[in-house]
Amino acid sequence: MIHEPMADFAAGAIRGIGIGPLLERFPDVRKIAVLRGGGLGDLMFALPALQSLAVCYPKAEVVLLGTPVHAALLAQTHSPVHRVHVVPFAQGVRPGPEDPAAQTGFFARMRAENFDLAVQLHGGGRYSNPFLLRLGARHTVGMRTPDAARLDRTIPYVYYQHEPLRALEVAGLAGAVPVDLEARLRPREEIRNAVGELLGANETSWRALVAIHPGATDPRRRWPAESFAQVAASAAADGSRVLIVGDAADKALAEDIVALADSGDGAVSSMAGRLSLGELTALLAASDVMVGNDSGPRHLAQAVGTPTVGIYWVGNALSAGPLGRTLHRLHLSWVTNCSVCGVDLTQVGWTAQRCVHDESLVAQVRPEEVYADVQDLTAMSLLLRDK
Repeated sequence: MIHEPMADFAAGAIRGIGIGPLLERFPDVRKIAVLRGGGLGDLMFALPALQSLAVCYPKAEVVLLGTPVHAALLAQTHSPVHRVHVVPFAQGVRPGPEDPAAQTGFFARMRAENFDLAVQLHGGGRYSNPFLLRLGARHTVGMRTPDAARLDRTIPYVYYQHEPLRALEVAGLAGAVPVDLEARLRPREEIRNAVGELLGANETSWRALVAIHPGATDPRRRWPAESFAQVAASAAADGSRVLIVGDAADKALAEDIVALADSGDGAVSSMAGRLSLGELTALLAASDVMVGNDSGPRHLAQAVGTPTVGIYWVGNALSAGPLGRTLHRLHLSWVTNCSVCGVDLTQVGWTAQRCVHDESLVAQVRPEEVYADVQDLTAMSLLLRDK
């Protein structure tokens, strides 16, 4: 008798080692749907699996079922995704006011696509597996908690796992061997040129370009503005141009950092809320170093090959930290309990309750140590640029 979770692997013979079990490819796959909701970082986590699927099934069209931010970014970059369908608001898949008519129409259109393979990269499957099954695909693979609906092939969902590697495990269920372990993106040439002109318009004699993103969806992941400002001021004093980036929600925070850094010569300025996602991608690609919290723009900078210095809570580093340390440095906060109520913060995931407090978990990270890595990576970037 085959016991859980290995029962799900009986659908295909294990024929090699990827990140996890590498099963037989499905026959005659011409169209693949991949479900991944969430934000910018969530898309970055899925890209290595999307690349592996595209290489494994070179004649197949890869269709991402994602969110508006995914559609906006992929329309302005080169990626393994051929098309994006924005999923409707649905519990556990895309939070928001649900419209039954919109859902009905969406699934009717998706069933008409006649997907050969549907891949669930969106959590443990409690909500996403039933969503995926409504597509009517010939084959399904994904993740599964014990209470989730079955797919043809699944791996168990365990919260503390590196997210890109988790997605690659799922791709392995469809026979896809890892191609990249990290996300890879390229901004479109016309956008890169436009951003180059924007940066050149204000060019003087800056030694290097340092991008800083101070925001994060979860306020507990945000390093204090004063700490970012200290790094920005140090970089400016060393001759670098520092740009604070982010979306419209980050504008006030970015302006606070500019004011606190107080370079007086325009070396520190804000671009928050002024760039499209494609333009942000191009700006990060043009930067020598990027400094940020565990957030989408830091993952995006990594995807375009820019060295990064990340400020992480230790639990998030397990699931979302970069794999290498030559180009990507981490500064970890080892806090494990809320400073206000004392709740154990390591108990996370869909089964855990979150306390109501939003105090920063990473405030203890020291700016001078972060800036030491900025200096190191800047020197490396300048050396590579000169070559």
